[in-house]
Amino acid sequence: MRGKLITFEGVEGAGKSTHAKLLADWLKNEAGLEVISAREPGGTHTGEIIRGILQYDAAKEPLSDNSEALLFCASRAQLCASVISPALERGAWVVLDRFTDSTLAYQGYGRGFDLATLRAINDFATGGLKPDLTVLIDVSLEEGFRRVAQRNTGKDRIESASMDFHRRLYFGYRQIEAFEPSRFFRVDGTMSMDDVSNCIVKEICARFGVGVQ
Repeated sequence: MRGKLITFEGVEGAGKSTHAKLLADWLKNEAGLEVISAREPGGTHTGEIIRGILQYDAAKEPLSDNSEALLFCASRAQLCASVISPALERGAWVVLDRFTDSTLAYQGYGRGFDLATLRAINDFATGGLKPDLTVLIDVSLEEGFRRVAQRNTGKDRIESASMDFHRRLYFGYRQIEAFEPSRFFRVDGTMSMDDVSNCIVKEICARFGVGVQ
């Protein structure tokens, strides 16, 4: 039986990485499933090199918006080919911190690229792979950036973009969700970590019929 692809999306500081890990741990330890976790950009050696360019200016030169969009998709193509698709085929579940919706939100709504073009590039990169469920963790931009500031690690290249950019992508996530409402589960990210995690687990159990062994 083919595995499931669960993706996590949201603005900076929403808690995607935390809750992707919590869900992966629950699926593995409580539901007894084989689970592969990965992040975007990244998840492969090639992807992690691309991540350094995209987040931390590792190439030491200004990155054009076109290059940014294509590099995100290049990392995604490598991850799908070498990790995600093989795992799903053998029946494993894959939990991803960001996927194709991030490109639509950040490069589409944020940077202003044509959405139809980005969807075509996403499909080329993924071979048409779609998430079985996308968890959208909802926090305000103000709350998200308050959390980013608490990390004391400094802002990366994307986090340092203008607030107008981040407002556009925040709106973009709402539009993307409205385009495919059945694929999304939106959860209030301002609740306690345990409450958010429990809501996500309940949705997974109800939607896919998994449970504690």
